[in-house]
Amino acid sequence: MKHPLEKFHFCPVCGSKRFEVNDFKSKHCEECGFTYYFNSSASTVAFILNEKNELLVCRRAEEPAKGTLDLTGGFVDLRETAEEAITREVKEETGLDVVQATYLFSLPNTYLYSDLVVHTTDLFFRCKVKSTTSIKPMDDVAETYWIPLNDIHPEEFGLNSIRAGIIRFLSENRTSQA
Repeated sequence: MKHPLEKFHFCPVCGSKRFEVNDFKSKHCEECGFTYYFNSSASTVAFILNEKNELLVCRRAEEPAKGTLDLTGGFVDLRETAEEAITREVKEETGLDVVQATYLFSLPNTYLYSDLVVHTTDLFFRCKVKSTTSIKPMDDVAETYWIPLNDIHPEEFGLNSIRAGIIRFLSENRTSQA
């Protein structure tokens, strides 16, 4: 897998082609002295359970991993908190209104977007929603449905961090219920 910095050929400040690799996570412009650091992007993921202790899952309508299972979530916008982002993403993808978002944990991930590998830090939240009855798949979600926690198979989820997050969530839920 190529490093994402290989896609950046010109300095974003002065336009110079003398934009050289500085270290693993940065490029430096030999003309103006600007150093660009390629840092992880923040992304959010929602665990939403209904009154039957079933997890809301989505089927991806777009690449990467089109057709595989996923959880509601997405990138954090500029000037937005992670809590605002997960609330917005849940609304955009399902029509549900988040009334509480509790941070659980984070995991690193990579996400292929337009032939660019975007490194993300996925922030997982347990979300309570106003109502679980009026779900409508929207945005980049093909379908949504509820799965009992005992019937979830992590290998059916297409993104690495989501699989790892599902495994961790299920393990912690089983531990807390024991």
